Amino acid sequence: MNVTRQQSKSFIADLKSLVKSGVLIANVLPVFSGFWLALYFTNQSFVVNIGLFLLTLLGSTFVMAGALVMNNWYDVDIDTVMDRTKKRPTVTGNFSLQTVLIIGICSTIAGFLLLFLTTLEAVLYSFVGWFTYVILYTMWSKRRYTFNTIIGSISGAVTPLIGWAAIDSVFHPVPIILFLILFIVQMPHTYAIAIRKHDEYKAAGVAMLPVVRGFAVTKIHFLFYILCLIPLPFFVRDELGILFVIIATLLHIGWLLLSISGFKTKDDIQWARKNFLYSVNYIFIIFIMVVLVTL
Repeated sequence: MNVTRQQSKSFIADLKSLVKSGVLIANVLPVFSGFWLALYFTNQSFVVNIGLFLLTLLGSTFVMAGALVMNNWYDVDIDTVMDRTKKRPTVTGNFSLQTVLIIGICSTIAGFLLLFLTTLEAVLYSFVGWFTYVILYTMWSKRRYTFNTIIGSISGAVTPLIGWAAIDSVFHPVPIILFLILFIVQMPHTYAIAIRKHDEYKAAGVAMLPVVRGFAVTKIHFLFYILCLIPLPFFVRDELGILFVIIATLLHIGWLLLSISGFKTKDDIQWARKNFLYSVNYIFIIFIMVVLVTL
């Protein structure tokens, strides 16, 4: 009995690692926020649209999970080298590569089938996210070019568009600004990871900016993208209110000061760790806040 229970726990742990559960959950929140805001600005009821919400959430989650699994399948050679990914089931052999590929394909297809029951526009943004992450990021740019981060950020930024598009067209300032915020914030977020794991990325031959251009250049890029975030909340002041603008601006100023401190720090790894934590909390606060200000 204990052996069976242990095997079950091991299987669940492997499955969570395969779909990168932390990344997956982080991407689900913007889908919900986009859906909620679309209901708010079109004066529709969440209760009435609960079925559509479940289809949107499940469909987008399956598509994203499929993309993440495909990434694991393709990157097994990199994951074998990097310490932080050596426990993934593709590396340990707990899941065969053929099985992983089948899971990735089936999850993707299931997700799109569910999303086809919503709107074609939601399907379109989901496809853009999947194609960008699997083909343009994982298979083409990740190992070759430092702008892989920019390409990868597109896939993460479409999530609020998927949620909104299930209700209404995204040609509205709110989903566009949320897309831009999520797109931009992923650059410093990823740079922080790449600085912390510099030696691992270098050993694996991944063309991350800190590996190719060094920490000093990366910090300049870091500062640039945070500066780009600062004006964005002001474009949705009328829609989301002054409270959102104030809190978002305070978050941006705090991050700006943390970013500037990097030019004087003697411990780049610790500085990068602080920025990583800041970015994770930033995304959570922003996408919870856009819901709270519309309650």
